[in-house]
Amino acid sequence: MSDVNTDLARYSDLAFNTSFALLLVGLVIATVGYARYRVRRITPQRELATVGGGTSIEESTSSTEHSDAEAGAASEGPWARLAYLFSALGTVFMVASVVLRGFATHRMPLGNMYEYVMFTLGFVMIASLWFLRKPGYRQLWPWVLLPVLVMMTVAVRVLYTDAAPVMPALQTYWVPIHVTTITLGSGILLLSGLFSITFLLRSYQSKGEESGFFGSIARPLPSKESIDRMAYYTTLLGFPIFGIGVIFGAIWAESAWGRFWGWDPKETVAFINWIVYAAYLHARATTGWGANRAAWINILGLAVNIFNLFFINMVVSGLHSYAGLG
Repeated sequence: MSDVNTDLARYSDLAFNTSFALLLVGLVIATVGYARYRVRRITPQRELATVGGGTSIEESTSSTEHSDAEAGAASEGPWARLAYLFSALGTVFMVASVVLRGFATHRMPLGNMYEYVMFTLGFVMIASLWFLRKPGYRQLWPWVLLPVLVMMTVAVRVLYTDAAPVMPALQTYWVPIHVTTITLGSGILLLSGLFSITFLLRSYQSKGEESGFFGSIARPLPSKESIDRMAYYTTLLGFPIFGIGVIFGAIWAESAWGRFWGWDPKETVAFINWIVYAAYLHARATTGWGANRAAWINILGLAVNIFNLFFINMVVSGLHSYAGLG
């Protein structure tokens, strides 16, 4: 422990606690706003007709997105704005917690499962702040903050370890190259899966025609077209980053273990995860599959992603088990 700055490590833990408290307040505020949501009906503008008398896809998409933005701005009130503010502040302290861990240990803060999960969640929150920045989408904050807080609880109650140096095998430049890329891609893909869950709920409860218990839950959600686009765009962003991270891992494996690929459990599940997301993008772009079936594939990717993040690292024995790295 002589190489660890205990003061900075303590400040890192304090920043984590502050982040958790801010995000919890943000969740409460977002949930209250979600429950109090009232839709103000907006008469859509007449769409321009094409030469054939129909409406082009671009015009329909633009109209839907414009209506969502107007409806969100008109009906969100102060709750969604406050939730966004507390989420942003919580993200700042979350990032500070990770950075202070790094300074305290004089290394990249990716040496154990606690640090790995917090690094991933930091990217989830940063991506969320970007994709939910428009008023029409801020009603989605409860769907993001609840799983993030659950994973933060698991991280601090189950996975937490004191700040300490890492073993020589991890004292390499490949840690920031490979693991940072994997966590960035995984974080964005986790967000994509959450969007697909809300998309399916909205698709079964059409906007303006909600009924029953699930209808009351779906009522504040944006249109299914808007949510589907966000799920698709986040996957388009996260998928190549995740794939590059897997390639970096193979190069590191050749340098460390003398082979590019050895079907280690972590490697295998990461490859399966990549295949699932490739299948989602293919289904999403293929006529005849339908957005709903494609969304189920994306949710499968979310399940595999979480399985790879926790179960493979914590339970299955493999070459990655010693540190819980991706």
